[in-house]
Amino acid sequence: MIYSHEVETMCPIAQGVAHGAAPIPEEAKWVKPKDVTDISGFTHGIGWCAPQQGTCKLTLNVKEGVIEEALVETIGCSGMTHSAAMASEILPGRTILEALNTDLVCDAINTAMRELFLQIVYGRTQSAFSEGGLVIGAGLEDLGKGLRSQVGTMYGTVAKGPRYLEMTDGYVTGLALDADNEIIGYQFVNFGRMMDFIKAGDDANTAYEKAKGQYGRVDDAVKIVDPRKE
Repeated sequence: MIYSHEVETMCPIAQGVAHGAAPIPEEAKWVKPKDVTDISGFTHGIGWCAPQQGTCKLTLNVKEGVIEEALVETIGCSGMTHSAAMASEILPGRTILEALNTDLVCDAINTAMRELFLQIVYGRTQSAFSEGGLVIGAGLEDLGKGLRSQVGTMYGTVAKGPRYLEMTDGYVTGLALDADNEIIGYQFVNFGRMMDFIKAGDDANTAYEKAKGQYGRVDDAVKIVDPRKE
């Protein structure tokens, strides 16, 4: 350790009371973190790239400082999907400090990692008061049985009005309109369920029909329009 001349010539004065780090809530325990291995928690958050053309939702399950589980969801940029693929290989097994200082390929994913790091080290995780935290695999629960991201895609213009394109329910195939041409419901096909039916042996047409559904007052509609063609 190298000290400046000014420090070298100072007389020593004892430090007073030092209580250490303030405790933070971690998996139903109060922890005074000193090392990265003192950190545990499950949380998720978002990040964005500099031009804000896309975003990433990142979910991490950290146990004793190590990322044991990572879910990377991106939207808005085609390149992000490839970046997410690489990040899903990079993140598990790294400490949160390593992950913070690792190039996760995409600015949005890097920003999400930064935001989650702050949540985790300040004890603001989703599992702060959950005894034992969440099991590895909890990140997939947000995706549901079809293991698909929750996506909402809508489009609208002054000239032609709104178009529902995709909901959590699935890919919107028809908009139900009343006599005033206002949307009162929609029809959809759930791609996750459709793929499950196909994998179970159904042909594509049968699987498509079985995966159909509707929401709202579709039965009261004056007409059904295809949101991508009409």
